[in-house]
Amino acid sequence: MALDHDTMINPPIEGLLDTVDSKFSLCTLAARRARNINSYFNQLGDGLGHMIPPQVSSVARKPLSIGFEEISEGKIIWTEAPEEVEAEIELELEVDAKAEAQAEADAAGVSLDT
Repeated sequence: MALDHDTMINPPIEGLLDTVDSKFSLCTLAARRARNINSYFNQLGDGLGHMIPPQVSSVARKPLSIGFEEISEGKIIWTEAPEEVEAEIELELEVDAKAEAQAEADAAGVSLDT
């Protein structure tokens, strides 16, 4: 017998979005944790033991669902990127935009150096 859920995503996405700043951050965080959980289950027979097991008892068998449950229960905490990383990303975006503008200008036969 299937369990009744009030939303398609359990835990509800509204509660999950309270812990991060965007849907992208939520998906990235859950996907990273899902990859760790999947690696943990794959290395169980090898005896390595260096991966962190799931931190919640879950009826979900999918690593991504377990990741969402860990985020919901506060076991996985999202932190913002340090200011240096953000500044580096902004600089890379600026350089990429200038290179793209120069490529468009070269294609049109216009010089941007003046």
